[in-house]
Amino acid sequence: MNAPIRSFRTTILARMVMMYLIIILPVLLLGVYLYNWSYNNASRDLSTATMAQLTDYLGDLTRELDWIEMQQFDILEDNHLNRLAVTWDMMSSVERRSSLNELFQRLATIKTSSDYIKDIRIHVRKIDKTLSVQSTMQNFDTKSYSFFRSIPYKSDKKLISYNGLLHMIAIKQSGVKGDEPLFIVQVELDNRKLRSSLGQVNLYSGSRSYLLAEDSTFALGNDEETDNILKKNMTALREVQGRWSRFKADGRQYHIDKAFSEQLDLSVANFLPMEEVRRPLAKFKMWAWLFALASLCAVSVYTVMTYRMVHRPLLQLVKSFRRMEDGSLDIQIEHKHSDEFGYLYQRFNQMIAKLQILIDQDFKQKLMMQKAELKQLQSQINPHFLYNSFFILNSLSKTGDVERIEQFTGMLGEYFRFITRNGEDYVKLSEEIRHSRMYTEIQKLRFSRRIQVQFDELPEEMRDIRVPRLITQPLIENAYEHSLEKLPEEGMLRVSFESFSGEARIVIEDNGNELDDAGIKMLQEKLLHPLKFQEMTGMMNIHRRISLIHGDGGGLEISRSGLGGLKVMIRIGLRGKGDDV
Repeated sequence: MNAPIRSFRTTILARMVMMYLIIILPVLLLGVYLYNWSYNNASRDLSTATMAQLTDYLGDLTRELDWIEMQQFDILEDNHLNRLAVTWDMMSSVERRSSLNELFQRLATIKTSSDYIKDIRIHVRKIDKTLSVQSTMQNFDTKSYSFFRSIPYKSDKKLISYNGLLHMIAIKQSGVKGDEPLFIVQVELDNRKLRSSLGQVNLYSGSRSYLLAEDSTFALGNDEETDNILKKNMTALREVQGRWSRFKADGRQYHIDKAFSEQLDLSVANFLPMEEVRRPLAKFKMWAWLFALASLCAVSVYTVMTYRMVHRPLLQLVKSFRRMEDGSLDIQIEHKHSDEFGYLYQRFNQMIAKLQILIDQDFKQKLMMQKAELKQLQSQINPHFLYNSFFILNSLSKTGDVERIEQFTGMLGEYFRFITRNGEDYVKLSEEIRHSRMYTEIQKLRFSRRIQVQFDELPEEMRDIRVPRLITQPLIENAYEHSLEKLPEEGMLRVSFESFSGEARIVIEDNGNELDDAGIKMLQEKLLHPLKFQEMTGMMNIHRRISLIHGDGGGLEISRSGLGGLKVMIRIGLRGKGDDV
């Protein structure tokens, strides 16, 4: 674990808080369950009472309409009406007036017997008149007559919606097939009375009621505001089935119960804002919130106490181990309380003291062994360039270009002077890059027409970094030998420098196509797990030397280049260990 104190999720504090939450969470969930259970019971009781009221309302309305229907059929058989409809032309004025008076008197009696009747109208085709309780005799209402006549004979519909009102009709046929009816009795129901009766269904404050025809041809609320809600939400309300449903209108949630009468083909429903449904539970909800708040406070207090008593001492101990891991041994930690952490701190201080003694004894021996290993690793690289240089010189000799041979041998002399100078193991990065640039210039003499080179300038802040010798030139040599020389078209080599998050980066990349993704993955595996492979390649050699000097953060990283070939990144700490070796 490289950073054990950076992830809160893996700390003991997080686990202890999680355990506390696991204990308290079921109690909170139980409170939520009890609230929902109480709410469902309240909704169920409300629906039961409302459905009983709606059912009674439909029963009363059905009985009232059945009585009106009976009176309507009695009118069909009224002697005065039938005489007027059949023998109007043969009747004297006195007889007509007498029959009309008797008929109007009977119609008025029927109207006053039921508050639901607004008007009774009889359309008599024979006399071309419409008889009405409200306006006595008037011109024949052709439009109404045609509409009601078009209704199929023996229709099961008791109520018919026309001009926004409910009507009941009865038709007296002439008895001759194809002839028009003798007359049609039209009973117009009173919307004001229907609204008034719907208002009696509202058992709770804020509730509303409405009547709705199954085919949506008629809708009536207990007031105008309810009518507006019906108009805006007709589709949603038509889909409501049975009891205990919900719908949303104008941003508010409503609880709705609905009863349906097959005989009337009419639904009556009552809906109530959800806040009214929850009102009886307001006190319970307040206590539930207080309980949740108290639980939250308890969790907060528990977290703070656990942090002070457990997590903070443990964090100090972990940080001390981290400092020790980074090489700092001048550590002494103290604990004010005589508890388990006090014992751990005392033992830690004793361990640090013993480590200092052991490191002082072992330091010189370990340093000597490390230098010997570096010498042995570096010796594997030095001969490589010599072989390649002779091949290049041989090629130039064959061309007879004395000027280029002179230029090449001069640069070659500078190159060998660098690798044989004083037997130094470490140089400044500026000297290492100058050496690599010299090698690149040598190769440009050979491949000037085939390979383009982009070699950036070394940033000033990276010039004095101490690095092992020969860490960049072998990588450039590999790019030429294994990639660029084999390209049939123009090659590209790019060397660039970056300074990022406390480390220097040297990036060497080409546009070769010899190495596929599997090959790159194999190289990455060799660098990550060198012990699995017996072969020590030049690239592994460089990675090992840099890692020994600069720790696990230094070394090589391999990936696919944006140019299409291989990208090798050398990572060197700006405050690396190379300065002290």
